[in-house]
Amino acid sequence: MYFTLMGKLSARRQNLAEEKDKGFTLIELLVVVIIIGILAAIAIPVYLGVQNNAKDSAVKSDLSNIKTAIVASYTNDNTSTTAPALTAANLGKYGYTQSADYTGTGAVVPTYAGSSTASNFCVSAKGSTGNTFRISTNSGAQAGACGGQTPW
Repeated sequence: MYFTLMGKLSARRQNLAEEKDKGFTLIELLVVVIIIGILAAIAIPVYLGVQNNAKDSAVKSDLSNIKTAIVASYTNDNTSTTAPALTAANLGKYGYTQSADYTGTGAVVPTYAGSSTASNFCVSAKGSTGNTFRISTNSGAQAGACGGQTPW
């Protein structure tokens, strides 16, 4: 019986000693934390760049919608393409809805330069990223502003 108990006790000690080797060391955990930090430092700027591109695309899309509404207004109503005749509210019946990006603090308001013909207008907007884009009858949305605009 003595040998049986000593054998079981020896086996128990050996199992306890082997269980202490399980787990991670402090160095291994620090290496993992450093790797996660490096990956986050790479991923966050990329994500912010994608967000800014999406915001700029939204401004370009709004400008394309404004252009379509201005041409539709001129064609259907024979209105001039001057700012008083083509307000954001008046263009609503032609499918233009002013984006939420253009309201609130630091409002981004589309600005407009036009004449009495549909071939001579230019609309520009400054997005929340700080970039300004313009669109005219003869061009698509592109970077830069038009001259002589009045805010809507």
